[in-house]
Amino acid sequence: MPAKDVFHDAVKNALIKENWVITDDPLYLEFGGVDLYVNLGAERLVGAEKDGKKIAVEIKSFIRRSLISEFHTALGQFINYRTVLSL
Repeated sequence: MPAKDVFHDAVKNALIKENWVITDDPLYLEFGGVDLYVNLGAERLVGAEKDGKKIAVEIKSFIRRSLISEFHTALGQFINYRTVLSL
């Protein structure tokens, strides 16, 4: 399981303050025998219809020396997670 980002708790608390319910910390995904972990999974009930909205949140601080490397890592994770979640 990956280490938590330096801003993990701050993002989690902000989601809770906005009435999101943290459902997974981390959100586990599996695809083709590979384990993937998104930092947070959350859901919120919307309106009187009680239709739920769900989100997956990947938290990145971009504090390493190479911002472009950090960006490419984040983009790659996003593409992987989007692909798995769309199946």
